[in-house]
Amino acid sequence: MKEREVTDVATLKALADPLRLAVLGVLMKRDPEPVSVKEIAAALDEAPTKLYRHVKQLEQTGLVYVAETRLVSGIVESRYRSAQQSLRLSPQVYAEGDEPPAALGAILAAMDLVRADFRRDFLAGRIDLTPAAQGNPHPGKFAHATFRLSPERLRRLRARLDDALDEVFAEGDSTDPDAVEVALFALLYAVRPPAEDGGQG
Repeated sequence: MKEREVTDVATLKALADPLRLAVLGVLMKRDPEPVSVKEIAAALDEAPTKLYRHVKQLEQTGLVYVAETRLVSGIVESRYRSAQQSLRLSPQVYAEGDEPPAALGAILAAMDLVRADFRRDFLAGRIDLTPAAQGNPHPGKFAHATFRLSPERLRRLRARLDDALDEVFAEGDSTDPDAVEVALFALLYAVRPPAEDGGQG
């Protein structure tokens, strides 16, 4: 499956953990190669014993599956694949109710994972955010801002971001020998004013 739309609470709960998201990320990167828990642990610099229950939870929700098994030192070793190449949260998971929307945990886990990955790679000297004008062959971008926009301008901005992301996803991974891994985390949201307290005059 190229893309999976997440609609159910059980899957959202499985995604609401940075380590499980990291496991899923390893499997997506290695696809179509099946990967063992030990190999996932090595890629994440974690103990295999720490990952087994996380992989099982991902398997229970159908996010990963056992692609093959093999006998290693007399023990049956499962090798996993991701069931999809990308994930998209259904609009219905953002619905408001008496409790926080079910998507909140998954969104916060993704933010935590991005933060941890960025910190690790930045401190290791693997990220350079200087612009191309300064000779950087792999220019990145950091922007954090708050604006006041009309609803129409906000819709236009959202549409332009959607178009840019759709184009990147449609192109897929580059096979060029000089291609580099690129991380993109996008979060655009409007903050509505607090509800007025009708009890005070």
